[in-house]
Amino acid sequence: MADNMKGLKRTHYCGEVEGIGSEVTVGGYVQKARDLGNLIFIDLRDRTGIVQLAFDDSTDRDIFEKASSCRSEFVLMAKGTVRERESKNADIKTGNIEIFVTDLRILAKAQTPPFEIVDNSNTNEELRLKYRYLDLRRRPLQQNIIMRSKIAKTARDYFYENGFIEIETPMMIKSTPEGARDYLVPSRVHPGSFYALPQSPQIYKQLLMIAGYDRYIQLARCFRDEDLRADRQPEFTQIDLEMSFVDTEDIMQMAEGFVRRLFKDVLDKDIPTPLPRMTYTEAMERYGSDKPDTRFGMEITDLTDTVKNCGFGVFTSAIENGGTVRCITAKNAAGTFTRKEIDKLTEYVKGIGVKGLAYIRWVDDAPGCSFGKFLGEGELEAILEKAGAEKGDVVFIIADKKNTALTSLGALRLKTAKQLDIIPEGMFNFLWITEFPFFEWNEETQHWDAMHHPFTMPMDECLQYLDTAPEKVFAKAYDLVLNGTELSSGSIRITDYELQQKMFESLGLTDEEIQAKFGFLVDAYKYGAAPHGGMGIGLDRLAMIMCGADSLRDVTAFPKVQNASELMSDCPAKVDDESLDILGIKVVKTEE
Repeated sequence: MADNMKGLKRTHYCGEVEGIGSEVTVGGYVQKARDLGNLIFIDLRDRTGIVQLAFDDSTDRDIFEKASSCRSEFVLMAKGTVRERESKNADIKTGNIEIFVTDLRILAKAQTPPFEIVDNSNTNEELRLKYRYLDLRRRPLQQNIIMRSKIAKTARDYFYENGFIEIETPMMIKSTPEGARDYLVPSRVHPGSFYALPQSPQIYKQLLMIAGYDRYIQLARCFRDEDLRADRQPEFTQIDLEMSFVDTEDIMQMAEGFVRRLFKDVLDKDIPTPLPRMTYTEAMERYGSDKPDTRFGMEITDLTDTVKNCGFGVFTSAIENGGTVRCITAKNAAGTFTRKEIDKLTEYVKGIGVKGLAYIRWVDDAPGCSFGKFLGEGELEAILEKAGAEKGDVVFIIADKKNTALTSLGALRLKTAKQLDIIPEGMFNFLWITEFPFFEWNEETQHWDAMHHPFTMPMDECLQYLDTAPEKVFAKAYDLVLNGTELSSGSIRITDYELQQKMFESLGLTDEEIQAKFGFLVDAYKYGAAPHGGMGIGLDRLAMIMCGADSLRDVTAFPKVQNASELMSDCPAKVDDESLDILGIKVVKTEE
């Protein structure tokens, strides 16, 4: 039988023990036990750190024998006197002291864990996720989870101090089109009908503005059934806010104040404000991305005018068909990007929709050029000058439709920068991206789609083009980017009933579809809506970057993996036929 805590009450966390000569009581997990015969030392661990428990030949024999039975991950409570250690340990906060134990309780014994609970675990992630409750005992993950908690607290403190009201919105809502697939919840009471889990609280926070709650904040759980990657989970948390009687500047300034406060409170780093800004068009032209990582250069260069009359048909035909020729120059990269490595990069860009990759690799006095035999006198030199290339550099060139060329070079820019290891660590580069296109052309449907949700307000000067030139319509929308990761997306919302109706029609929705999907919101606008806008800041992504983590899984207590399953609890899982019958659902096998 395990011991109990009766008569003992924890007085200190392990990492906070101090005061030589004082009597303390601690509780935690055994990190390591060392039995030296007449001496026993146990490293006891909790979320604050480690403290050494000491037992010697003056220790009560029952306690000494109990200590000798302790193994890794046993749960202990120990009472004793703080004394100076003979052998100091500068690696831990309590390395100068130890607790000479006078009372020891083994509250729980533990089997040998499937992997060692240490900071730098070499165990594969799949096994650690299977035993996530053990993985979460490791100090790096505990520090990440604690920092995430600090971020959440600072967010609440900051927005409360600025007059925001925290309001919870429903977790089961009506399914409305918001970009990703919904997770659906069947209704037992209404057979054949479904709730949706919210992709965001978007509609509800707009309704709260209509209801007069002019400053709303929520740490909102959101759900999106989409393909996963390192910075995406099917369920996530966003610091969601909405404000009335404001314009774009008001919201951006509020967000900048939060960023400044957060980084000072949590990391003691000063973030200078106002944060830099860049239009969507400029970001795409310079970096090939609407969330550029500006911690390094390697910007895109337009070679179209330089090569429009050259002898290389791949370039000239692309230009004749309305396309473009762009490049990036990797400085001092000729040693890294051998012909074999360039072949790999060529396959990489082909995988994202490009037909090929031309290059110039300048190793010797004469640059090596994959298309050199097609060029006339002086044409290679003109390209090198325009690209800003020198001996030791590699120039990567793509000729294609403008959007394809830019986005492909944007992806190639990131990939080559990582291979060259030129992205600085410990730097936080914030950037606002503004003036997003309102519509984007869908090649498959041959139709203009909304780039944002359909409640986004167009810029005033663009309203005249809604019917005649959709490509000239830009939105009152803004994204906050940090180190190449999109932290937040926001906009000013449409509050004019007639304009909202017009926007729905521009997106091809019929009156019946508008009423079925958004009728309750459209009706609400008829009763008057204050001008409002807002944004949602990804708490998970923010924590990931602030912790220096590689994945959202490192800052999420119980994350999903690539196929949206949770390895620890083995979900999603099948349910019995009786449960399905109650819901009126039948599972039908489909051909793979």
